[in-house]
Amino acid sequence: KPSGRKPIQTMIETSRSRVYSFIKSQVLSGRQAFMVYPLIDDSENISVRSASSEYKRLSADSFQDFNLGLIHGRMGLKEKEVIMDQFRSGAIQILIATAVIEVGIDVQNATVMYIDGADRFGLSQLHQFRGRVGRGNHESFCIILTDNNSKDAKTRMNILRQNEDGFKLAEEDLNLRGIGKTLGTEQSG
Repeated sequence: KPSGRKPIQTMIETSRSRVYSFIKSQVLSGRQAFMVYPLIDDSENISVRSASSEYKRLSADSFQDFNLGLIHGRMGLKEKEVIMDQFRSGAIQILIATAVIEVGIDVQNATVMYIDGADRFGLSQLHQFRGRVGRGNHESFCIILTDNNSKDAKTRMNILRQNEDGFKLAEEDLNLRGIGKTLGTEQSG
């Protein structure tokens, strides 16, 4: 971890309404938040929330009094740059995103990284998301939520909560998922 970075509190949450209340309190105190979702749009095959539909719903409902932005991988480079500039400047208070914000983002005022459908991401990717906060002077939080109650999902979320070392997390991910297969269509690592 780069020097001067504060530890990030990683929490496993089961209630979206509690998460939303917490995000509101952080934004009202002048901070900003990321809300990450595994999909751009809703899927008929996968029952997880998507960034686009949550952006529409949350803008009209839970966060109607705040400035929200949406960023995802199908946007053009220029459009993504405009959104990120608005987030950096504070014009956008809550950024709803997909994995496109995994690396290369430095917004020191962002103190909340909320990951919905966290079981859909690998441990290393979750660790990268967590690293988007904790860059300023304020206490920062990574909140992970999954609707998957399997033993594997719970184990992975607890490993993330208990470890801040990226190398250790990569080793744990390898132990859990295996090395994958070079030939064939099945991927596990």
